Amino acid sequence: MKIECVKEKIQEAVSKAEKVTGKNLTLPILSYIIFEATKDGLTIKATNLDVGVELTVQSKIIEEGKVAIPGSVFTALLSNLSDQKITLETKENTLTVTTATSSTTIKTVSDEDFPLIPKETDVTPFSMHSESFLEGLKSVWYAAAVSSMKPELSSVFITTKDTDVVFVATDSFRLAEKKQKMKKPTEITDMLIPVKNIPDIIKILDGINEDIQVYVFDGQMMVQTETILLISRLVEGLFPDYEKIIPHEDSTTVSVLKKDFLHGLKTANIFSNKFNQINLLVDPTKNEFICTTENSDVGENTTKIEAKTQGEKVELNFNYKYIVDSFQSIEDDSITLLFSGPTKPMIIKGVSGNNFLYLAMPMSK
Repeated sequence: MKIECVKEKIQEAVSKAEKVTGKNLTLPILSYIIFEATKDGLTIKATNLDVGVELTVQSKIIEEGKVAIPGSVFTALLSNLSDQKITLETKENTLTVTTATSSTTIKTVSDEDFPLIPKETDVTPFSMHSESFLEGLKSVWYAAAVSSMKPELSSVFITTKDTDVVFVATDSFRLAEKKQKMKKPTEITDMLIPVKNIPDIIKILDGINEDIQVYVFDGQMMVQTETILLISRLVEGLFPDYEKIIPHEDSTTVSVLKKDFLHGLKTANIFSNKFNQINLLVDPTKNEFICTTENSDVGENTTKIEAKTQGEKVELNFNYKYIVDSFQSIEDDSITLLFSGPTKPMIIKGVSGNNFLYLAMPMSK
């Protein structure tokens, strides 16, 4: 194999590929990335069995070939090269990396043990912009369970509804739902992406500004762009019928500036207990919105937050972290809190739209 390429282009692709490599004592090849040069161009491949990626890099192919090289070593080398033009050439069990001012040889291994990355284009995909897809994942994935006896709770659920792609995650204590528009209405197979795969998916697709095609087949999700093919293993199982727990009628409403609410929560949390418990009191008769915390070892705090309140008086306890986490997904300066009684979850959403919805379950005193 012999190719010539620009450092910037190959470095971006290698950086994305190296992120999904991993140490595996039974399959050491997973820590390597594959370079495959054909008449169609250069393809860089990597996988950790849960996530796989193929990236196409514009290069001058002088001689076709295929080689496996250690991802971390090649990534470190590229970051320290100052020249922009790079030549890669394989001879026996080495890869020579040559620039105008340096020459480096890297030991290679056989690619025979490298797993095949599954592909499928015969199923009907749905299409949406890459930024919308990433925003959907980023808006909900933090609400999934980190570890659970139920794998579906350690996943991001993706389904379609009318013209929307719906992203949902829950750990049974809180729930986040984000709706994003498709390019055209397409009904797809529901999917559950393991939450541990989400950071890799975000890193690989981050910075892409184009439409993507998303395929679901044989327990896999495939995302395809002009230069990237990404595969993620899916979880088998049924996501909870979460719409049943969303209150459709509210008895108390609070409208508050996000920064004011956040400031009040942060102040109160200084005095919260080991369960991060805070008390929210809404009294519309006095137009009061009060956050209270108490810690027997530290002290207590009461913070009145300026807000508009309507409806019935309500007082509930919540986990501070579960409330604050939702703010990263709300672009509006003001948020709305909806209460439906002492045992029902609190709904949090932006004042301007219904494309993001967050539920936080109350805590017992």
